[in-house]
Amino acid sequence: MEHVTLLLAVVIATALVFDFTNGFHDTANAMATTISTGALNPKIAVAMSAALNLVGAFLSVEVAKTISGGIVNEDGIRTQVIFAALVGAILWNLVTWLLGLPSSSSHALFGGLIGAAVMSAGTSAVNGDIVITKVLLPAVAAPVVAGLAALVAARLTFRIGRRTDDAATAKGYRAGQIASAALVSLAHGTNDAQKTMGVITLALVTGGVLAPGSNPPVWVIVCSGLAIALGTYIGGWRIIRTMGTGLTDLRPQQGFAAQTSAAISILASSHLGFSLSTTQVCSGAVMGAGLGRKGGVVRWSTATRMAVAWCLTLPAAALVAAGAEFVTGQGTWGIVLVAVVLVAASASIWLAARRRPVTAESVTASPMTSEPAPAPAPVPGAQPARRDEDTGLGATLAGPAPAPPQSAAA
Repeated sequence: MEHVTLLLAVVIATALVFDFTNGFHDTANAMATTISTGALNPKIAVAMSAALNLVGAFLSVEVAKTISGGIVNEDGIRTQVIFAALVGAILWNLVTWLLGLPSSSSHALFGGLIGAAVMSAGTSAVNGDIVITKVLLPAVAAPVVAGLAALVAARLTFRIGRRTDDAATAKGYRAGQIASAALVSLAHGTNDAQKTMGVITLALVTGGVLAPGSNPPVWVIVCSGLAIALGTYIGGWRIIRTMGTGLTDLRPQQGFAAQTSAAISILASSHLGFSLSTTQVCSGAVMGAGLGRKGGVVRWSTATRMAVAWCLTLPAAALVAAGAEFVTGQGTWGIVLVAVVLVAASASIWLAARRRPVTAESVTASPMTSEPAPAPAPVPGAQPARRDEDTGLGATLAGPAPAPPQSAAA
């Protein structure tokens, strides 16, 4: 067993940085609906999610084995290939976080690995069958399945509770939301934390520290769990705002249905070793739950932006990683240059985010502004709020856009 080299140490540290960005990028998956419906205080929500992410990291290693010994061939892959892959994944995570788009950290990592491996050793370095069966097919099927399940569950909950008191029902479902959000956080730890475990294990194999096919060592599991938990605790408030208030308007019943459906999908995929995008699953579940209430709507403009980001994630991360691998392949100076570019780009994105910050206090504001969304002014001719006969919940019909104010002279 060889010693850990400086390059290998840098790769491990970079992998943990990616794990940290994965944490704050995906906090919305578990807690956006819980925060938007008022079931939990934002800071309490992210603290609970962080703790359960850490616990979930210790429950399974199936997804880690899919990454460390499945997507790319371990033979012939150099350590700097993994470094380049992580650079592509981190930069995509940060760009989409700045834009408030809940894209897939998982696919960013897969794209980075694929792009860097192809640049280094050609297409033979990628196991196409594994990519199709355990990455691409779940990416298409899982959000659809979770969305349909959430839609059915939301309609059932409204149907069952249509004759009950609104306040009592909402209170009960808020309690259920907290439990289901905890389950999503636990499921997130079993799936996403393992991806970093798999990457670090792959790096240790390429560096000769571990034998091919080895499971992640205990210290890798601990470090990966702590990194994603810390990132979750920081709170990706921009993406929480998009998922919580920018995609659809949810009642507690819908939030409970969305989170329960997402948690079941994620836990099932982790058990089968499918390296699922928790972001896509939770987004699909939120949209399904949004349509599960009579009169409920999905803001398709936001959903379209998210879908475009999903489609671009894997190829964009692959291109950046391929470029990074080309530069790192030039020698030590290339590795140093890529590291400097990564730090400089990350700092620039962080400074850009500070110009219009989103915090725990403003996370429920309108997605288009950092200020709380104002109540709409009465519109002449608009239809008044009505009661939904099936659900007992109030719903406001959209009226025409307000006309510009006229002057007194007019």
